[in-house]
Amino acid sequence: MSEANTSAAAQQRPFKVLGIQQIAIGGTDKQRMKRLWVDMLGLTQTGTFQSERENVDEDILAMGSGAYKVEVDIMQPLDIDKKPAVHTTPLNHIGLWIDDLPKAVAWLTAQGVRFAPGGIRKGAAGYDICFLHPKSNEEFPIAGEGVLIELVQAPPEVIAALG
Repeated sequence: MSEANTSAAAQQRPFKVLGIQQIAIGGTDKQRMKRLWVDMLGLTQTGTFQSERENVDEDILAMGSGAYKVEVDIMQPLDIDKKPAVHTTPLNHIGLWIDDLPKAVAWLTAQGVRFAPGGIRKGAAGYDICFLHPKSNEEFPIAGEGVLIELVQAPPEVIAALG
């Protein structure tokens, strides 16, 4: 996707990610992770960090502002053969509050984001949910790069507080 297309896509995004708890995600290619987290989900890069001792090349992304700002760190190793191996840390899934889940699913699907089977359904806490697939395929080239991501319909009180 070209920069012009990425900007147009960002302006047309019909939903907002409202918030999550702090997370850090490791992978072998930050640019692939940024395609999902920045281009598709709309997070903003606020900084970078590199440490040979920690074997990490990290982009610091953020959502929200002020007291509601949440940091999402995407990390790749400086040397894939050295420790610590920031790209191999397991992560089951993360949940993102979404202000309009049906619009988000429709728009992300049209952008080439792959969803896990099951569609929108009631989750364990009673909210409507669906999952972004952790792996892309030929038909849907954008996915969680190894991370299962749950999109959760935010209730009115969360939208009012974080929207």
